[in-house]
Amino acid sequence: MTHLPAIQLMKLFDTMSRQERDLAPRDGEVFRFYCCGPTVYGPAHIGNFRTFVLQDVFRRTLESTEVKTCHVRNLTDVDDKTIRDSRTNKQSLKEFTDHWRNRFREDCDRLNLLPPHFEPSAVAHLRHQLAMIEILMEKGHAYRSDDGSVYYRVSSFKNYGRLSHLDQRELREGASGTVTDDEYEKDAVADFVLWKARRPEDGENFWASPWGEGRPGWHLECSAMCREYLGDTFDLHSGGEDLIFPHHENEIAQSEACTGHHMADHWFHLTHLLVDGGKMSKSAGNFYTLDQLVEAGFSP
Repeated sequence: MTHLPAIQLMKLFDTMSRQERDLAPRDGEVFRFYCCGPTVYGPAHIGNFRTFVLQDVFRRTLESTEVKTCHVRNLTDVDDKTIRDSRTNKQSLKEFTDHWRNRFREDCDRLNLLPPHFEPSAVAHLRHQLAMIEILMEKGHAYRSDDGSVYYRVSSFKNYGRLSHLDQRELREGASGTVTDDEYEKDAVADFVLWKARRPEDGENFWASPWGEGRPGWHLECSAMCREYLGDTFDLHSGGEDLIFPHHENEIAQSEACTGHHMADHWFHLTHLLVDGGKMSKSAGNFYTLDQLVEAGFSP
């Protein structure tokens, strides 16, 4: 799609170029953007909501210029954490994630956030993910391992690392192993999983595929949903700064290798909410939920 003349909407820092750049819809009419949403395995904390509130302000600012928007925000309802915690609670994956999805939406309503135009879930878009894997394998960007998992071959994508500005030589030399977990240390550079072969700890949470029973890798979910709702190339991709690497770097690699087009014109990342001098996170145990702030007398 070619760019059509459009009124400049605003200037916004772009993570890829590390410069302020003008924003304008590619088609001159609708500004299409994707926001990485929550993993629904527990209550979102106010650090998470800092990102979603700022994305809401961003959207409202665009719409104040009378430009139409198409806002897509996904829900991750299958990954290591959702499977682990649903089994611990002796609930089906759907029952477990539906509960936390509803809780997330209630908190969004209390914060007066505009609902996204589309809120797709990973499980509901399995066929889109399988289709992308097949294309990546046909093009030589992915391979099946002995256990039935499918991995992305990082060395096959020459531009890997350009979003996070990691040293290309280090990326090449470090990309000799494989990473199975959905999340891993930021300095772990390796082939990453697209399809995870069924394991005993998955219980009944698996699906059929041409490579055997299993489930999708976390990074693939967003690429498939971006492509389904926004096309091969869209105006802007957003998320917390912790997603720059490896999540968004991996999204770019698999999306662009699949489609042959660059993924997004602009990359918009939000910084962390700090508490007691550090990043607010569930793993650190230093987080506050919206309920806790309401109980303390603050208005959402």
